[in-house]
Amino acid sequence: MANEKTPVGSVRPSQLLWTYGPGALIDLPNVSVITSGIDVWEKDRCQPLIENRLLAAVQKVLGSQVESLRMPPFTKSDSVDPFSAEANVGVPVRPFPRWLRCVKCGLLSPYDSGLFELKESRYRPEATRFVHQGCRGSKGDQPAKDADAVPARFLLACKNGHLDDFPWQWFVHSGPSDCIGTLRFYESGASLQTENLWVKCDTCGAARNMAQAFGRIGKENLPGCRGRHPHLDQFEPDCDAEPRAVLLGATNSWFPISLSALAIPQAKDGLAQLVEDGWSFFGDLDAPEEVPLTIKLLKKTGSLPGIDQYSAEAIWAAIEAYRSGGDESVTEADIKGPEWRVLINPSPVNDYPHFMSEAVAVPNGFQGKISRVLLLKRLREVNALLGFTRVEAPDDSGGSGSGPIQAPLSRTKPDWVPANQVHGEGVFIQFDEQSISEWEQSAEVQAADVSLRGGHKGWRNSRHLCPPEEGYPGARYVMLHTLAHLLIRELALECGYNAASIRERIYAEVNEEGNQCGFIIYTAAADSDGTLGGLVELGKPENLERLLVQALRRARICSSDPLCAEHDPQKDRSLHAAACHACSFVAETSCERGNRYLDRAMVVPTFENAKAAFFEGS
Repeated sequence: MANEKTPVGSVRPSQLLWTYGPGALIDLPNVSVITSGIDVWEKDRCQPLIENRLLAAVQKVLGSQVESLRMPPFTKSDSVDPFSAEANVGVPVRPFPRWLRCVKCGLLSPYDSGLFELKESRYRPEATRFVHQGCRGSKGDQPAKDADAVPARFLLACKNGHLDDFPWQWFVHSGPSDCIGTLRFYESGASLQTENLWVKCDTCGAARNMAQAFGRIGKENLPGCRGRHPHLDQFEPDCDAEPRAVLLGATNSWFPISLSALAIPQAKDGLAQLVEDGWSFFGDLDAPEEVPLTIKLLKKTGSLPGIDQYSAEAIWAAIEAYRSGGDESVTEADIKGPEWRVLINPSPVNDYPHFMSEAVAVPNGFQGKISRVLLLKRLREVNALLGFTRVEAPDDSGGSGSGPIQAPLSRTKPDWVPANQVHGEGVFIQFDEQSISEWEQSAEVQAADVSLRGGHKGWRNSRHLCPPEEGYPGARYVMLHTLAHLLIRELALECGYNAASIRERIYAEVNEEGNQCGFIIYTAAADSDGTLGGLVELGKPENLERLLVQALRRARICSSDPLCAEHDPQKDRSLHAAACHACSFVAETSCERGNRYLDRAMVVPTFENAKAAFFEGS
């Protein structure tokens, strides 16, 4: 902040990916700041995360110049001397919006106008604030005294990812004006509705109501977008998007675009996996004598845990074997394909401490439908942040068009991206391919599929996304996705985890390499909540049978029926059929598709459609 480094607060490292990443606003108790682009982060303090498949997928999107995935910087302990160098470890931010309002006299002015002073609080960073020096009250008749100055709570944003200060001078003077008088913000009336909020110019007396900045009338009263990226401190020329007024703290001001992968062992044994993971360290070694030094370095930095258990000779042999075998798996850009191949492997693979699995019997009564259940006692998920959008959430149904544009994380093409990892546990369920194929061929299922496909086309058409057919996942995905939701709701009641920390990962690709039909339900909490063992316990046959029966029985009738069962996605251009908050929606953090592509009728018989269900006799 300002010219010197001033600590202003703290957030958790995982929040720098999902909530407060580059370009996002952090509304602290006394100030509002924006997280700067990653080109001004201290890269050397960001510890690398090794996950080659995810890195390859990120390179496919952002370019081959991306060399690494790195965790956000953080201090090792809470009790740090506030005047030491370690106290300055963190993510750079800058005050935004630039306009502040004095709570006493209503003065509205930029923080660098000389009227405001930053009051630093080293021992309590969250108490750092701006004050209006010598404020004499709204009528100027009170003794001079410093008064708190808070951020003006109105901003401009557009769907091209730009964010700007609200144009106060333009707005109050109804366009460009030579008047440069001081502005005041005041309230009239009892409630804080926008109709009761006013901004007024002290010099010329012009005043305007804030309600005129919103809705249809707001489009006529606001200037064009200046193409501003405050997190990069730059302006992009020629932005043709229509800016809209947004409130500070509004959830539509920042939507992250991310990729995730499960760290699943691809190699035959633990050492081969470590060498594959750390190939960026081992690839340049020319002789066995260089191995001990590399191991020493890796042990010191903690970059490749577990490598020091092996002898230098064994590591060199693994390096040679990997070289001769080629490194085609490193360039594997398809994320879910390799995961699926490992999960259906007849002998479960293990790679302690990142991945431990155990095959168990299929629940009684589901033998014809389910072919395999795998308890994932430990798993690691790695997430990478690619960019963000504003105003509109990213369109995750594939294809291009006039949807929101992804805003960049840095001024130039990034050579690294922020990432984080979470450890958890889960249950993998594989369904019988023959049963799924026969079910897909039935006329009732195809009719339900046509209805959802029509809703998909309408949804994309209404957003001018082309081509409208692109990105529809198919009936197989819809059935698996709905069942995963029903099971998540059931598990959340019994396993002891917070419902929002249980997630799904659907495998439903159909291609020449082989058909996928299954899903993982797993925990993805950033703390110890992820590995308590409650989910794995419920994956055992006797428990899973009970949960599946309960989930299917509960799904047959929804408390919103018959409205829920009769919902036709083609009529209202929606992306779900018989599904609603009462029966099959889950928390946004749990669903990989934002509660889209769901239909209870494909899982169990409903009032409206009794013949399209995969579990017809449930």
